[in-house]
Amino acid sequence: MSSELVGIIGVVIMLILIFMRVWVGVAMIVVGFLGFAYLEGWNQAFIISGTEPYSQIAFYVISCIPLFILMGIVVSTTGIAGDLYNTANKWIGNMPGGMAIATMVATGGFAAVCGSSDATAAAMGKVAFPEMRKLGYDSKLAAGCIAAGGSIGILIPPSLGFILYGLLTEQSIGKLFMAGFIPGILEVVIYSITILILCKINPKLGPPGPRANFKAKVSSLKNTWGMISLFVLVLGGIYMGVFTPTEAGAVGAFGAIAISLVGRRMTSKNFRESMVETAKITAMIILLISGAFVFLRFLAVSGLPGMLSDFVAGLTLSKYVLLTCIIVFYLILGCFWDIFACILLTLPFIFPVVQALGLDPIWFGVIMVRCMEVGLITPPFGLNIFILSGVIKVPVGTIYRGVLPFVLADFFHIALLVAVPALSLWLPSTM
Repeated sequence: MSSELVGIIGVVIMLILIFMRVWVGVAMIVVGFLGFAYLEGWNQAFIISGTEPYSQIAFYVISCIPLFILMGIVVSTTGIAGDLYNTANKWIGNMPGGMAIATMVATGGFAAVCGSSDATAAAMGKVAFPEMRKLGYDSKLAAGCIAAGGSIGILIPPSLGFILYGLLTEQSIGKLFMAGFIPGILEVVIYSITILILCKINPKLGPPGPRANFKAKVSSLKNTWGMISLFVLVLGGIYMGVFTPTEAGAVGAFGAIAISLVGRRMTSKNFRESMVETAKITAMIILLISGAFVFLRFLAVSGLPGMLSDFVAGLTLSKYVLLTCIIVFYLILGCFWDIFACILLTLPFIFPVVQALGLDPIWFGVIMVRCMEVGLITPPFGLNIFILSGVIKVPVGTIYRGVLPFVLADFFHIALLVAVPALSLWLPSTM
């Protein structure tokens, strides 16, 4: 067999293992090891399986992953999301659908510090859904806006999706963070406009909430100092070049703990829970990264990525037609797998194609992450849907119907990001 055919067979076997519910990282390690052994010999395979995971994990940049995870989990477990929601609600809750818009704004702010979509959806579900239902909000709209808003967590920096993308493609993580900032804010705006339109068409979906006086609005801002400080500290430090993204993770984690202590929100129980949860998520991601790099070495010796990029480069189709195919591919893939698995499984094949097409890698990283956000709220999987259903005890079908308008808004947002690359590239260019 040719080495390229071996690579194709390896990919098929890996997908079969994954659909048999073998852990993605384990499936990649097993197939990568056996495929490398077939092509290069057992001695080389044992060397690669022993040295590759260590060399990819035991270096400075990777340490930002557990640090950003810890920062997000501390913010989530200490209840800071509730303060953001209450403040946003006082300012815009009296509009048609105002409480849902306030939820979206608070979700975007929380996502900017948390960096995790499922944690954002779970935290805001506990806080916002009961309040919206008390005001007579339609359960589909209330649940749909929380599920859709939760997906923002992997686009607004700091984002674990961008960290993994940067590690695998050797792109600047700081520039990726900045590239996701304006698209993330724009996503919040588009979602809010979607809610406003829905409630203008049918006011019963989201009746206006009570109006707060100006003094109450200003007074509520004092509760957001922690989140705003953390956000400015982390992103401002990266943008101004004060510290690297890895150092920003350490500063952010320390800042989240310090703010929680000052606000008397940190207890020994939630500190212990935060550390345990951080260890679990970090272990999962590390296993994925280890498996991905062993699998990448197998693909490299098989020559399959090069063959694929040469094939695409030889096509007479427009690069925008091919980009559309890639976007549709990620929209479909996101329905079945979480973002980490999607990034690690597909980049070995997709990124050489992106380079062959001459597309900007930073811009493409934003497009790819944005497409996989949509998968978090679309059938048949929709991770945010299932997490939110368990938190607020609403049937999955009800939440799916609630997110449909937001999925249409997602398509518009993706089209806008593709049509106007400057939305993603302007801020990194000023660093």
